[in-house]
Amino acid sequence: MKKFIKETANYLKDKGFDHPEIGIILGTGLGQLIDELKIIKEVSYNHIPNFPTATVEFHKGKLIYGVLEGKKVVVMQGRFHIYEGYTLQDVTYPVRVMEKLGIHTLLVSNASGAINLNFKKGELMLIDDHINLQGSSPLAFKGVGKLGERFVDMSAPYDVDINAKFKAIAKAHNITLHEGVYASVVGPQLETRAEYRMLKIIGADAVGMSTVPEIIVANHLNLKAAAVSVLTDECDPEHLKPVDISEIIAMAEKAEPNMIILFKELIRNL
Repeated sequence: MKKFIKETANYLKDKGFDHPEIGIILGTGLGQLIDELKIIKEVSYNHIPNFPTATVEFHKGKLIYGVLEGKKVVVMQGRFHIYEGYTLQDVTYPVRVMEKLGIHTLLVSNASGAINLNFKKGELMLIDDHINLQGSSPLAFKGVGKLGERFVDMSAPYDVDINAKFKAIAKAHNITLHEGVYASVVGPQLETRAEYRMLKIIGADAVGMSTVPEIIVANHLNLKAAAVSVLTDECDPEHLKPVDISEIIAMAEKAEPNMIILFKELIRNL
């Protein structure tokens, strides 16, 4: 893998990806941040050596390099999920490439369902901690020790200082920003009533199908990491209704202006 990462990074450097400082992973319905970016270079995933290709129709498939709030950033417009048939090493490969390009910070966004019924759809949740329910680890492969410490400490996987900045920005702009625990499941099916009850019992405030693998690898690479969820639906097992995926995407897009404010202000102050 080390050889592949170097090959991919060298390809991107040759394309003009010049020492980005911050990596950003955009989640479902959260693509408008690109409009705020001064784009210098963009490359489709299927043109990048050793890169996976996005297969979900509402996920784009481009790696974009540019300037946002005076900082050089590399943005994943479209992420990978294990429910698409990828391994956890595939899902997290871009994070390793971004680190090789030079990033020191990884910022992640996603769409998730609210398990905590005090949280309402359309609001945002800052991830303070997570529960990995995806059945494995992106570090569980032979030779991982050549890429970093095998036994990664996860006592504080989400950077405390960045989270404090996010909360201060939200307060200054009157944005509702909850803080809670994100549970990551395999998907792609949504949860049953019994599963929602279980998630609440074990301490989850929100549930989704991404983010945790990337955060684990960010910690493996000693990157500062933070993540924000858009809460797109309310997961009340006692009053559960069928979910319309188009409604989930629409809710993510409705909440996006507040997400953009958080990310832009944070990046300006990093």
